[in-house]
Amino acid sequence: MQNRFFSYLLILSFFSLSLSGCKSTALKHDSQTSVNSVREYSVQSVLWQQNSAEYIALCYQAFNVAKLNIDQFLADETLEGKKLAIITDIDETVFDNSPFNAKLIEKDEEFTQEEWNNWSNLEEAREVPGAAEFLNYVESRGVEIFYITNRMESEREATLRNMKKLNFPFIDNKHLLLRTETSSKKDRFEKVRKDYEVIMYLGDNLSDFSHKFGAPSSKERNDLAQDFKENWGINFIVLPNPMYGDWETKGIYKGKYDWSDREKDSIRKAGLRSY
Repeated sequence: MQNRFFSYLLILSFFSLSLSGCKSTALKHDSQTSVNSVREYSVQSVLWQQNSAEYIALCYQAFNVAKLNIDQFLADETLEGKKLAIITDIDETVFDNSPFNAKLIEKDEEFTQEEWNNWSNLEEAREVPGAAEFLNYVESRGVEIFYITNRMESEREATLRNMKKLNFPFIDNKHLLLRTETSSKKDRFEKVRKDYEVIMYLGDNLSDFSHKFGAPSSKERNDLAQDFKENWGINFIVLPNPMYGDWETKGIYKGKYDWSDREKDSIRKAGLRSY
Protein backbone atom coordinates (compact mmCIF):
# COMPACT_ATOMS: atom_id res chain seq x y z
CA MET A 1 0.00 0.00 0.00
CA GLN A 2 2.81 2.32 0.96
CA ASN A 3 4.67 1.54 -2.27
CA ARG A 4 1.54 2.34 -4.27
CA PHE A 5 1.24 5.68 -2.45
CA PHE A 6 4.82 6.65 -3.34
CA SER A 7 4.16 5.64 -6.96
CA TYR A 8 1.24 8.08 -7.08
CA LEU A 9 3.48 10.84 -5.70
CA LEU A 10 6.10 10.18 -8.35
CA ILE A 11 3.48 10.30 -11.13
CA LEU A 12 2.04 13.57 -9.79
CA SER A 13 5.50 15.10 -9.54
CA PHE A 14 6.24 14.12 -13.12
CA PHE A 15 3.06 15.78 -14.42
CA SER A 16 3.71 18.85 -12.32
CA LEU A 17 7.19 19.26 -13.76
CA SER A 18 5.87 18.69 -17.31
CA LEU A 19 3.16 21.36 -16.92
CA SER A 20 5.68 23.74 -15.41
CA GLY A 21 7.94 23.24 -18.42
CA CYS A 22 5.08 23.87 -20.84
CA LYS A 23 4.10 27.03 -18.97
CA SER A 24 7.69 28.25 -18.99
CA THR A 25 7.95 27.66 -22.75
CA ALA A 26 4.66 29.48 -23.37
CA LEU A 27 5.76 32.47 -21.28
CA LYS A 28 9.06 32.60 -23.10
CA HIS A 29 7.21 32.52 -26.44
CA ASP A 30 4.83 35.29 -25.35
CA SER A 31 7.69 37.48 -24.13
CA GLN A 32 9.32 37.29 -27.55
CA THR A 33 6.16 37.91 -29.60
CA SER A 34 6.44 41.70 -29.71
CA VAL A 35 10.02 41.46 -31.01
CA ASN A 36 9.64 38.53 -33.40
CA SER A 37 6.36 39.77 -34.88
CA VAL A 38 6.75 42.90 -37.01
CA ARG A 39 3.17 44.17 -36.63
CA GLU A 40 2.01 42.70 -33.31
CA TYR A 41 2.31 46.09 -31.59
CA SER A 42 -0.33 47.62 -33.89
CA VAL A 43 -3.08 45.06 -33.28
CA GLN A 44 -4.77 47.06 -30.53
CA SER A 45 -4.94 50.29 -32.53
CA VAL A 46 -6.49 48.60 -35.57
CA LEU A 47 -8.98 46.75 -33.37
CA TRP A 48 -9.93 50.06 -31.75
CA GLN A 49 -10.57 51.77 -35.08
CA GLN A 50 -12.59 48.85 -36.45
CA ASN A 51 -14.60 47.96 -33.36
CA SER A 52 -14.95 50.80 -30.89
CA ALA A 53 -18.10 52.90 -30.67
CA GLU A 54 -15.80 55.65 -29.40
CA TYR A 55 -14.15 55.87 -32.83
CA ILE A 56 -17.55 56.29 -34.49
CA ALA A 57 -18.55 58.91 -31.93
CA LEU A 58 -15.35 60.92 -32.40
CA CYS A 59 -15.80 60.96 -36.18
CA TYR A 60 -19.38 62.20 -35.96
CA GLN A 61 -18.31 64.72 -33.35
CA ALA A 62 -15.63 66.08 -35.69
CA PHE A 63 -18.00 66.40 -38.63
CA ASN A 64 -20.79 67.90 -36.49
CA VAL A 65 -18.41 70.57 -35.23
CA ALA A 66 -17.18 71.16 -38.78
CA LYS A 67 -20.73 71.58 -40.05
CA LEU A 68 -21.56 74.15 -37.35
CA ASN A 69 -18.41 76.09 -38.18
CA ILE A 70 -19.18 76.06 -41.91
CA ASP A 71 -22.47 77.79 -41.06
CA GLN A 72 -20.63 80.32 -38.90
CA PHE A 73 -18.15 81.13 -41.65
CA LEU A 74 -20.93 81.57 -44.20
CA ALA A 75 -22.62 84.06 -41.87
CA ASP A 76 -19.46 86.21 -41.91
CA GLU A 77 -20.24 89.23 -44.08
CA THR A 78 -16.55 89.82 -44.83
CA LEU A 79 -16.53 86.60 -46.87
CA GLU A 80 -19.45 87.59 -49.09
CA GLY A 81 -18.64 87.44 -52.80
CA LYS A 82 -15.48 85.37 -52.28
CA LYS A 83 -14.93 81.89 -53.70
CA LEU A 84 -14.92 79.67 -50.64
CA ALA A 85 -13.36 76.23 -50.27
CA ILE A 86 -12.36 73.64 -47.72
CA ILE A 87 -9.35 71.35 -48.00
CA THR A 88 -9.52 67.79 -46.76
CA ASP A 89 -7.11 64.90 -46.61
CA ILE A 90 -8.42 61.53 -47.82
CA ASP A 91 -6.90 58.55 -45.99
CA GLU A 92 -8.20 58.14 -42.42
CA THR A 93 -10.01 61.48 -42.86
CA VAL A 94 -12.76 60.52 -45.31
CA PHE A 95 -11.50 57.02 -46.32
CA ASP A 96 -11.23 54.24 -43.72
CA ASN A 97 -8.22 52.11 -44.70
CA SER A 98 -8.11 49.98 -41.56
CA PRO A 99 -8.49 46.73 -43.61
CA PHE A 100 -5.11 47.53 -45.20
CA ASN A 101 -3.50 47.81 -41.77
CA ALA A 102 -5.23 44.60 -40.71
CA LYS A 103 -3.71 42.90 -43.78
CA LEU A 104 -0.22 44.03 -42.72
CA ILE A 105 -0.82 42.38 -39.35
CA GLU A 106 -2.17 39.23 -41.00
CA LYS A 107 0.89 38.99 -43.27
CA ASP A 108 3.22 40.30 -40.53
CA GLU A 109 4.76 42.84 -42.90
CA GLU A 110 5.68 46.50 -42.79
CA PHE A 111 4.17 49.04 -45.20
CA THR A 112 5.25 48.74 -48.82
CA GLN A 113 4.02 50.83 -51.72
CA GLU A 114 3.28 47.63 -53.65
CA GLU A 115 0.96 46.27 -50.95
CA TRP A 116 -0.69 49.69 -50.57
CA ASN A 117 -1.32 49.80 -54.33
CA ASN A 118 -2.95 46.37 -54.12
CA TRP A 119 -5.36 47.76 -51.53
CA SER A 120 -5.94 51.07 -53.30
CA ASN A 121 -6.73 49.33 -56.60
CA LEU A 122 -9.48 47.31 -54.94
CA GLU A 123 -11.42 50.58 -54.48
CA GLU A 124 -12.95 49.15 -51.30
CA ALA A 125 -12.20 51.82 -48.71
CA ARG A 126 -15.30 52.67 -46.69
CA GLU A 127 -16.18 56.19 -45.65
CA VAL A 128 -15.10 57.46 -42.27
CA PRO A 129 -18.39 57.67 -40.32
CA GLY A 130 -20.21 60.88 -41.28
CA ALA A 131 -17.83 61.89 -44.07
CA ALA A 132 -20.17 61.69 -47.08
CA GLU A 133 -22.99 63.46 -45.28
CA PHE A 134 -20.70 66.30 -44.25
CA LEU A 135 -19.05 66.70 -47.66
CA ASN A 136 -22.41 66.83 -49.42
CA TYR A 137 -23.62 69.41 -46.91
CA VAL A 138 -20.59 71.57 -47.72
CA GLU A 139 -21.42 71.33 -51.43
CA SER A 140 -25.04 72.25 -50.74
CA ARG A 141 -23.85 75.47 -49.09
CA GLY A 142 -21.94 76.52 -52.20
CA VAL A 143 -18.47 75.76 -50.84
CA GLU A 144 -16.01 73.81 -53.01
CA ILE A 145 -13.99 70.87 -51.70
CA PHE A 146 -10.39 70.09 -52.59
CA TYR A 147 -8.98 66.68 -51.71
CA ILE A 148 -5.24 67.00 -51.06
CA THR A 149 -3.69 63.61 -50.47
CA ASN A 150 -0.30 61.93 -50.54
CA ARG A 151 -1.62 59.14 -52.70
CA MET A 152 0.46 58.74 -55.86
CA GLU A 153 -0.54 59.89 -59.33
CA SER A 154 -0.82 56.23 -60.36
CA GLU A 155 -3.73 55.92 -57.90
CA ARG A 156 -5.80 58.73 -59.37
CA GLU A 157 -8.41 56.74 -61.29
CA ALA A 158 -8.92 54.13 -58.57
CA THR A 159 -9.24 56.88 -55.97
CA LEU A 160 -11.84 58.76 -58.02
CA ARG A 161 -13.86 55.59 -58.53
CA ASN A 162 -13.73 54.79 -54.81
CA MET A 163 -14.90 58.34 -54.02
CA LYS A 164 -17.76 57.95 -56.49
CA LYS A 165 -18.87 54.71 -54.82
CA LEU A 166 -19.12 56.61 -51.53
CA ASN A 167 -21.14 59.45 -53.11
CA PHE A 168 -18.55 62.13 -52.41
CA PRO A 169 -18.98 65.44 -54.27
CA PHE A 170 -16.44 67.20 -56.53
CA ILE A 171 -15.09 63.98 -58.02
CA ASP A 172 -12.85 65.33 -60.77
CA ASN A 173 -9.19 65.96 -61.50
CA LYS A 174 -9.42 69.64 -60.59
CA HIS A 175 -10.44 68.90 -57.02
CA LEU A 176 -8.12 65.91 -56.44
CA LEU A 177 -4.53 66.98 -55.82
CA LEU A 178 -2.18 64.02 -55.40
CA ARG A 179 1.41 63.81 -54.29
CA THR A 180 4.04 65.04 -56.73
CA GLU A 181 7.72 65.42 -55.80
CA THR A 182 7.29 65.75 -52.06
CA SER A 183 4.94 64.66 -49.30
CA SER A 184 4.68 68.25 -48.08
CA LYS A 185 1.29 69.74 -48.94
CA LYS A 186 2.46 73.35 -48.77
CA ASP A 187 2.60 73.98 -52.55
CA ARG A 188 -0.77 72.32 -53.12
CA PHE A 189 -2.33 74.38 -50.31
CA GLU A 190 -0.99 77.55 -51.90
CA LYS A 191 -2.32 76.51 -55.32
CA VAL A 192 -5.85 76.36 -53.92
CA ARG A 193 -5.45 79.51 -51.79
CA LYS A 194 -4.44 81.47 -54.90
CA ASP A 195 -8.04 81.34 -56.20
CA TYR A 196 -10.09 80.52 -53.10
CA GLU A 197 -10.60 81.62 -49.54
CA VAL A 198 -9.97 78.38 -47.64
CA ILE A 199 -12.18 78.41 -44.55
CA MET A 200 -11.44 74.95 -43.17
CA TYR A 201 -8.92 72.09 -43.24
CA LEU A 202 -9.66 68.49 -42.25
CA GLY A 203 -7.12 65.74 -41.61
CA ASP A 204 -5.87 62.99 -39.34
CA ASN A 205 -2.20 64.02 -39.44
CA LEU A 206 -1.12 67.49 -38.40
CA SER A 207 0.80 68.04 -41.64
CA ASP A 208 -2.69 68.10 -43.22
CA PHE A 209 -3.06 71.56 -41.63
CA SER A 210 0.34 73.21 -41.89
CA HIS A 211 3.74 72.35 -43.35
CA LYS A 212 5.22 73.44 -40.01
CA PHE A 213 4.22 70.09 -38.56
CA GLY A 214 6.96 68.49 -40.61
CA ALA A 215 9.07 69.12 -37.49
CA PRO A 216 11.26 66.12 -36.66
CA SER A 217 10.58 65.54 -32.97
CA SER A 218 7.61 64.84 -30.73
CA LYS A 219 8.44 67.84 -28.56
CA GLU A 220 8.51 70.23 -31.53
CA ARG A 221 5.23 68.86 -32.86
CA ASN A 222 3.62 69.04 -29.42
CA ASP A 223 4.80 72.64 -28.96
CA LEU A 224 3.35 73.55 -32.37
CA ALA A 225 0.04 71.94 -31.43
CA GLN A 226 -0.05 74.33 -28.48
CA ASP A 227 0.77 77.27 -30.76
CA PHE A 228 -2.26 76.45 -32.94
CA LYS A 229 -4.63 75.96 -30.00
CA GLU A 230 -7.04 78.64 -31.29
CA ASN A 231 -7.51 76.74 -34.57
CA TRP A 232 -8.45 73.26 -33.35
CA GLY A 233 -12.16 72.64 -33.63
CA ILE A 234 -12.65 75.92 -35.54
CA ASN A 235 -10.94 75.89 -38.94
CA PHE A 236 -8.73 72.85 -38.19
CA ILE A 237 -10.78 69.65 -37.73
CA VAL A 238 -8.85 66.54 -36.65
CA LEU A 239 -10.09 62.99 -37.23
CA PRO A 240 -8.84 60.12 -35.02
CA ASN A 241 -6.17 57.76 -36.37
CA PRO A 242 -4.23 55.67 -33.82
CA MET A 243 -2.80 53.33 -36.50
CA TYR A 244 -0.05 55.39 -38.14
CA GLY A 245 1.17 58.91 -38.85
CA ASP A 246 3.97 61.43 -38.37
CA TRP A 247 3.52 61.09 -34.60
CA GLU A 248 5.12 57.66 -35.06
CA THR A 249 7.52 57.99 -37.98
CA LYS A 250 8.86 61.44 -37.12
CA GLY A 251 8.07 61.62 -33.43
CA ILE A 252 8.80 58.15 -32.08
CA TYR A 253 11.31 56.95 -34.69
CA LYS A 254 12.77 60.45 -35.28
CA GLY A 255 12.40 60.21 -39.04
CA LYS A 256 14.75 57.24 -39.31
CA TYR A 257 13.41 54.27 -41.26
CA ASP A 258 16.17 51.67 -40.91
CA TRP A 259 15.74 50.67 -37.27
CA SER A 260 15.68 46.93 -36.73
CA ASP A 261 12.50 45.34 -35.36
CA ARG A 262 14.18 44.87 -31.98
CA GLU A 263 15.32 48.51 -31.94
CA LYS A 264 11.81 49.70 -32.82
CA ASP A 265 10.40 47.62 -29.98
CA SER A 266 12.86 49.20 -27.54
CA ILE A 267 12.23 52.72 -28.86
CA ARG A 268 8.45 52.33 -28.47
CA LYS A 269 8.79 51.16 -24.88
CA ALA A 270 11.30 53.92 -24.08
CA GLY A 271 8.75 56.47 -25.32
CA LEU A 272 6.18 55.48 -22.71
CA ARG A 273 5.54 57.83 -19.78
CA SER A 274 5.07 55.89 -16.57
CA TYR A 275 5.22 56.76 -12.84
